[in-house]
Amino acid sequence: MASTSPPRYLDVRYEQDILHVVINRPEKRNALSQAVLSELRAVFDAHADLPGLLAATLTGAGERCFAAGGDLQEFDSLRDRPGTEAMALHSRAALDAIRHLPVPVIALLNGDAIGGGAELAVACDMRVFAPHARMAFVQGAMGISPAWGGGADLLRLAGPARALRLLARAEFIDASLALELGLADAVCPSGEPFATFHQAFLAPMTTRKPQVMRAFKRIANTTRAGASDEDARAAEMACLLETWLHPDHWAAHDATLARISSKP
Repeated sequence: MASTSPPRYLDVRYEQDILHVVINRPEKRNALSQAVLSELRAVFDAHADLPGLLAATLTGAGERCFAAGGDLQEFDSLRDRPGTEAMALHSRAALDAIRHLPVPVIALLNGDAIGGGAELAVACDMRVFAPHARMAFVQGAMGISPAWGGGADLLRLAGPARALRLLARAEFIDASLALELGLADAVCPSGEPFATFHQAFLAPMTTRKPQVMRAFKRIANTTRAGASDEDARAAEMACLLETWLHPDHWAAHDATLARISSKP
């Protein structure tokens, strides 16, 4: 991992081969300034090559907002084409660092994901909602369209008709509707501590092997990139060969076979 200065707006820790990233601007509802996005890109890029990395989580500080979207005070000065394009490309590159992390990234929606914050959430591979968390693509209410690649992610997850509905209506959807629409992978039951719930969701992944998690993410990203069936199958075969021939597979194979053989 490359040496970097400590981030100002993020809390980062690496424990048991899981990268945990917290956007720590609760006083700004974890708004995504260009500085925050630069730090996100730097952190995810810096950890991408860690050989033992299994997964990553991304959340916001507090219980109000996962991320409230772009920083409107910064946007106030973006009134020409070059500046707007530069902002969009810079922000999309930050989310691409999350999309392209070679292991799964789980968004832990501790609160609302709004606008650019919703784009950030759907850039992740999975989303776990706190009971009160909501998601809203409010760009239309601001007179714009998605800017950071989130429109394509939303279409992939929810399908064209539902995605168009969410964009056109700029509606806030609760956790249960997000689950129905395919935008949530799990919703914490009311009354259960969110930390306990999302740790349980993550627990099975902590028992996997790094090369297996990388294989899963490679297969997912091949499809996400719109690869042909032939290319997707080629990627799947390459991942199979790498994991099948790895000593970890044969250790698991032998242990399973021994358990089966010992049963009466």
